[in-house]
Amino acid sequence: MFTTRPEIAGTFGVASSTHWLASQTAMGVLERGGNAFDAAVAAGFVLQVVEPHLNGPGGEVPILLWSERERRMHAVRGQGCAPAEASAAAFRALGFEQVPGIGLLAATVPGAFPAWLTMLREHGTWSLAGVLAPAIGYARDGFPLVPRVAEAILAVRGLFLEHWHSSAEVWLPGGKLPQPGSLFRLPALAATYSRIVEIAEREGSGRTGVIDAAIRTWQQGFVAREIDSYCRGTAVRDSSGEAHAGLLRYEDMAAWRVATEAPLTAQFGRYTVAKCGFWSQGPAFLQQIGMLRHAGLEQHAPGTAGFVHRITEAAKLALADRLAWYGAASGARADAQQALLSDAYLRERWAMVDPGRASEVLRPGEPLGLAPRLPDLDVSARTLRTADTRFGVGEPTFAALPPVAEWAEREIFVGDTCHIDVIDRHGNMVAATPSGGWLSSSPAIPALGFALNTRLQMSWLDEGLPSSLEPRVAPCTTLSPSMALRDGEPCMAFGTPGGDQQDQWSVGFFLRHAVHGLNLQQAIDAPAWHVKHAPGSFWPRQTTLNTLTLESRFDPETLEQLRAMGHQVQVGDAWSESRMSACSREHDAQGRLVLRAGANPRGMQGYAVGR
Repeated sequence: MFTTRPEIAGTFGVASSTHWLASQTAMGVLERGGNAFDAAVAAGFVLQVVEPHLNGPGGEVPILLWSERERRMHAVRGQGCAPAEASAAAFRALGFEQVPGIGLLAATVPGAFPAWLTMLREHGTWSLAGVLAPAIGYARDGFPLVPRVAEAILAVRGLFLEHWHSSAEVWLPGGKLPQPGSLFRLPALAATYSRIVEIAEREGSGRTGVIDAAIRTWQQGFVAREIDSYCRGTAVRDSSGEAHAGLLRYEDMAAWRVATEAPLTAQFGRYTVAKCGFWSQGPAFLQQIGMLRHAGLEQHAPGTAGFVHRITEAAKLALADRLAWYGAASGARADAQQALLSDAYLRERWAMVDPGRASEVLRPGEPLGLAPRLPDLDVSARTLRTADTRFGVGEPTFAALPPVAEWAEREIFVGDTCHIDVIDRHGNMVAATPSGGWLSSSPAIPALGFALNTRLQMSWLDEGLPSSLEPRVAPCTTLSPSMALRDGEPCMAFGTPGGDQQDQWSVGFFLRHAVHGLNLQQAIDAPAWHVKHAPGSFWPRQTTLNTLTLESRFDPETLEQLRAMGHQVQVGDAWSESRMSACSREHDAQGRLVLRAGANPRGMQGYAVGR
């Protein structure tokens, strides 16, 4: 079977990510004696520099890890919470029915920096200066600008020049669009990270003491003070077409803490899949494989209508449950969320699937017999009557935007983020999905050189829902790394960018590998798809049902069979779906640890390395 590149194999270490510089940074750390945790942290900071259109220092990162020393998995909850001043009442007083998709009002506490350093402190071996050095070097000396960054800047050039002048100074040097392939510098960001290292080394003692001092500097030092000052004193243009100051404060930064917890798991044959909790969309993956345990997928080859249809229908049911039951607000019920993963509930859900017909309705379930309550799904239409859509939506955008009337027909708003997986020679594993704080999310803070995230747009202003906006409560994030064990032994770290598509592309990849035996690269390269069958997680949160988008590499007969089943089929470009990265480990017959990796060829950025 042809693959775009080999499945990497070795015994020393492997890394795969959405950018070749991050993958090679991780491998360089492994070569110099670092473990998987050191490597992932260093690569994660590099991703903030080289993929600034998809993540940044002001963003967030959920992380899954396997510690070989402890023989257990951990989930690092790197999703920051809402500001204390952020409430539904506060937004309604400003005339909002939805949290805007761009600007300062949608910012949560930026959790990526403390989350990366929490993993480094607890499981790594390298120093703060060591893991930050590659990112500082690229930001200070220059990194090659991939075409997608230039396209992202082009899409919001007017916004930067007219309103977000601090971003224009960073991303439009001399007022000109930077050229793809040119070396681009971020000196203000390099200075921020260098200053953190200097302060932390002065105030901390020993490796962990310096790391703790860096976290304090971020959350209680000059970084928090500059964020507070900018949010209080600067009114910026947002999705409303008007200018508003932000709600994020020093006290929010200082009070928030990274949580580390046991991940949620579900069985699928020999595999145990681990995901982050109901504060993320990760359980949607577990719900899908729980339903698909009963789908007879071994009888349907990858790429066939039967394979696509069954996985798509399971995704529809999981997305409906995500809308009704996921989140960490006071309206959430832990017992109902746990029931969503029970085999009895998932058998009932799978029984709703017609093996020959696509569902056209949104069908949230009733765990424990509880009736689901949904948000007001008409709010997006009302919002769009007065919103300013010239400069984008909640997700990163990469092209001139069409009129609002065309949104339902043209799928050009390509949401994305980043991902990295690492496994070292000891068997330690990391899967992380950093995002938020991309260059078009909000203006660059001049004193820091980076933008804040807009993750709060994933909260609803309806009261009493699991995903309602509440002060100091984190929104339910789409970010969703994955990890799997086989026969109780850790075997794979994987994940993808893609917003609402993350736990669809990941499921298809996993099932091609687990059910049909495709190797990592084959499973990544295979034609992929996604369905829209719920409100989008990003502003303006439009609801689209039963729209199935597939790559054009699918057999025409498969596409016609899916249409005959009632799917509203859209055909995308040949390599337009999925952004998977994956690494795996297993012991051979002699007991030696063999490592493998694969990477996404789509977009010509992702890379896997190893030896």
